Parts: sequence; structure tokens; C-alpha cells
Amino acid sequence: MEDKTLKVQKDPLIHIAKRGDITIGKTIAIKAVAFLMAFIISSILLAASEGCNPFTFLGSLFSGSFGSGLSIWTTLKDMAILLGLGLALLPAFKMKFWNIGADGQTLIAALTSYMCLYFWHDKMPGALLCIICLIVAIASGIVWAIIPAIFKAKWNTNETLFTLMMNYVAIQCVAIFINKFATGGSNTLPVIYEGSLPMIYEYLTPILLIAIVTVVVALYIRHTKHGFELSLVGESVNTAKYVGINVKKVVIRTLIISGIICGLIGFILTNGLNHVVNTSSTGNKGFTAIIVVWLANFNPYFMILTTFMIVFLQRGTAELLTVTGSTNDSITMIVTSIFIFFIIGCTFFSRYKVLFRRNEEEKIDNKFFAFMAIIFGAISRFVTKNYVSVTKFFKKIFKIKEKEELVQNNSEDLKEEKIEEKEEDSGTPMVEQEVLNMKDGE
Repeated sequence: MEDKTLKVQKDPLIHIAKRGDITIGKTIAIKAVAFLMAFIISSILLAASEGCNPFTFLGSLFSGSFGSGLSIWTTLKDMAILLGLGLALLPAFKMKFWNIGADGQTLIAALTSYMCLYFWHDKMPGALLCIICLIVAIASGIVWAIIPAIFKAKWNTNETLFTLMMNYVAIQCVAIFINKFATGGSNTLPVIYEGSLPMIYEYLTPILLIAIVTVVVALYIRHTKHGFELSLVGESVNTAKYVGINVKKVVIRTLIISGIICGLIGFILTNGLNHVVNTSSTGNKGFTAIIVVWLANFNPYFMILTTFMIVFLQRGTAELLTVTGSTNDSITMIVTSIFIFFIIGCTFFSRYKVLFRRNEEEKIDNKFFAFMAIIFGAISRFVTKNYVSVTKFFKKIFKIKEKEELVQNNSEDLKEEKIEEKEEDSGTPMVEQEVLNMKDGE
């Protein structure tokens, strides 16, 4: 018989296991590593295609968003529009109604608002015209959102395809209006400033409006009966029906909210920012808003951070094109997509942990992965340590302030007690006693 050598069966090198609780430090470290990897890949791509070094790329990211006062205001304005579109999608997404028609709902609102300006700008006062434009824009946004909602509620149609097709219908409506009423053969509509939204210091007005909408949407979803109902419908339609919720009513009501917000955004674009409408008024931000909502895990406050990240990257890469003199506009989308890909990918590592096969010495049985584990562990410890230090620092400050207030209150109480004791001992109020003392001195 031939001798058969038994091969030792080794466990796989990598195991995937679901995480339990994860520390904030590890979460931040995972995202920091993802951001760093995205920056490295983007730098390599830009060096190969545009011939710029990583330092130029990094400098452009910050100068594009914060290089001047106007850049800061423009960044905040772009964030407000993108965040507003994300807030319009959020209630529907919480209900698992995949509304991807924010572009169309906003564009049709912008069109109807401009139509009011076009036909009535010389027939009524500007303030009244502005109010009418707002009402018409919100109404048209509601109509454009409620059509797929009714079809979904009544006949269970596919809302994704329905809302997507509504986007193209809205674009064609704008194109038809431009072809009909554009003057001078330029295929562009005239810019109309009558009935404009009053702007407070640069772009502060739309920023404040979207800030208010953010708070209202957060309170609506988290602290109202309607918000609880739409979340329950999203978790289980059958459970919602079992507890007596009218699912059809919830679907239509939620899409009305989306239409209201999209109508407001369309009004802001026409009456506040552009004063005209065209087929690219929204700049496809409605599709980018989908990413904003998903990256924030349906949290309206976290959406502010994801919005900032996307606008920061878009404006930074646009500034890079100006610095390098490149005309390749697709670089902006490519770089932004790389960062979004890595950030989305890092959510996997936030929910699951990667376990490596270990040798007899309880060390990772692979030199490369062992080295990477040491680096990631160092980053995680560094972030956790600084996070804890900053948290303790602020807690200490607040405790000091609380102690100072307590000491001040106690000292005032002691003063009042001493005054009362003196009054009791002398039998005369302190004010009268001081007057008597002055007379005795004279």
C-alpha cells in the first residue's frame, strides 16, 4: 500500500462575523480609514489624468469650499438645496416608498412658479406675486408627488419606475414651455426679478428656510403620531394594518409632505436663486439626495454631515479643474463617486467584523494583514483617546459652569440670610437702619 500523507486542513484565513456593540472611536476610525483610502485612490487617478499632486488636490478641496466669503456662502447654499431634496425623500424612504422623483417634483414646481412670474410680473405687486408663486409651486409639487402615491395606494404600482418616469415628463414640460415662449431665438427664457424671494445677506434666506424644514421634519418623524405610523408601515405593512392604520392614507399623506418640500425647493430655485427655469435647474441633485439619505441612515441631522461631505467634494474638485486648467468635467463626478463608494463600503465594517486565522502564538497568520491590523488598531486607539479627552474636557467645562452658578446662588442666599438676621437683631429694616446711621453721623 502506498503511504498517503495526510494534509492538515487549515481554517480559512478570513472569517466574517456580525458585530455586537461598536465603540464610537472604532466607528470614526473606520470612516477615517475609508476617507483616507478614497483620498489615496483619487490622488493616484488625478496624478495620472491631470498631472496634479496630492497636496494640490487637498488644497483645492478646502479652497473650493472655504477659499473666500463667497465660496463659503455658495457652499452653504448648495448644501441647503441638496439637504432640502434629501428631506423631501426622507419620509417616503422611512415608509419604504422609494420615491426617486424629487428632481421632477422640484422641476415642475420651479416651472409653475416661473409661469406665474412670466405672465403676471407686470400685473401685480412683487410681494403678492411672490406669495402666489409659493402657493402655486407647493401645489404643483404636491400634485406631481401624489399621482404615483395614488397609483401605489390603489393599484400597488411600482413607485420607483413611476416616479422615475415622472422626472422625464417634468423635463419635457419645461422644454415645451421654453420652445413656446423663449424669445430672440436663443432658446432661453428671460430672467425675471419681479416677485423675487427677499434675500437676507447673500444666501441666508434659503439656508434659514431649509434649517427650519430640517427641524420640522425631524420632529415630525420622531415625535408625532404620523411619523410613528409611516415608520410602522415601512417596517411591516401587515402589522400596520393589524393595529388599525390606514396604509393607503399614510402613503398619500407622506407623499404630500414630499411634494410640499419639493415645491418649496422649486420656489427657492426660481424666485430666490435663478429667476428663470430650464431643464437643468435642479442639476440632478434629486438623485444625489438619495445617496445623502442612505449615507445618513435616514437620520435628518446626520444628513447635514453627508450633505456637507458631498458638496465639499464637488466644489473642491471643481476648484481643482480651475487650478489645473482642465476641461474634463467628469473628474468631479468620478472623484465624488470614489469617496461615496468607500464611505458606503465602510458601513459594512461598522456592522460586521473581520476575523483572521491565528497561529499557535495567537498572532494573525498572515504578515500583510497583521501589519494592517496594527495600523488600524493604532488609529482606533488614537481616535478613541482623543474623543474621550474632548468629551471629558467639555463635561468638565459644563460642570465648572454649574458649580460657579451654584456658588453664586449660594452666596446670594447667604447674603439674604445675613440681611434678614441683622434686621431681626436690630428690629429695624436694613435700609431704615442705614438712614439712621447717616443721621447719627451728621
